[in-house]
Amino acid sequence: MNRFGTTKCGNTEFHWGERTYVMGVINVSPDSFSGDGISDLEAVVAQAQRFVSEGADILDIGGESTRPGSAPISIDEEIKRIVPVVERLASKVNIPLSVDTYKSEVARRAVEAGATILNDQWGLKRDPRLAELAAEKGIPLILMSNQRDKSGYDPRIKSDVSYYDDVITEITSSLLQSLELALSLGVPWDNLIVDPGIGFGKTWQQNLEILQRLEELNELGRPILVGPSRKSFIGIVLNLPADERVEGTAASIAISIAKGADIVRVHDVQQMVRVCRVSDAIVRSASDRVRMRRPRKAT
Repeated sequence: MNRFGTTKCGNTEFHWGERTYVMGVINVSPDSFSGDGISDLEAVVAQAQRFVSEGADILDIGGESTRPGSAPISIDEEIKRIVPVVERLASKVNIPLSVDTYKSEVARRAVEAGATILNDQWGLKRDPRLAELAAEKGIPLILMSNQRDKSGYDPRIKSDVSYYDDVITEITSSLLQSLELALSLGVPWDNLIVDPGIGFGKTWQQNLEILQRLEELNELGRPILVGPSRKSFIGIVLNLPADERVEGTAASIAISIAKGADIVRVHDVQQMVRVCRVSDAIVRSASDRVRMRRPRKAT
């Protein structure tokens, strides 16, 4: 089964539908919501190498916290945090490096240092030049649906009441706009990936609904990335802090795969790789199970 074709990323190919790919989170912001931010370069390298040994397919490197209410950092500061990490990891690991940023200046420097995937948490609504960079370099672009306003305000900070009626309709509309913009700026269809943006401007109830209705996003025709790992909706359901949400994350990941997720973005790589393998064995067809390994190398 190959749902949405193949996406090439450097020497790696992602064959969508054959299995679920695991993206390991490398946070280099000191105020990460999940409490796993690392600033020491050697510690980052050690974490990245551990993630690779545990089965990660992609490493996603982010330098600015995305937790609600967090203060934005300057372009220079974000480059200072991200670029040395990308540069070092490009020579240390053999899987694709993704850069988690919505700033084209940061993304360009990261790509020059060795990043081969752009992960835009604003779906081009803050800086469309990210699409121009992805088109220029011929690299995949992840487009996320973000229901915060452009100042970063998140309606969950003060209320559980959202300002839109149907979460999946809103997400689908948002992602369609992002896809159309990316295509107009030259990004090939096969290089686009969508993310519903769990936790970004949605109430905790709506985050649960996204997972319940994830298969509706298949109508967009692109691979789906989900990132429920350690998110606050799990904490609300279980009444647990971020570092005690591994079981809740596992449940969310398994259901996401059953509903059509193609990539899962996680903090606890070893545990979630195991969840993915069992979920894939149940969900994917028997003919695909024999191919549940690491991404194929392009020839």
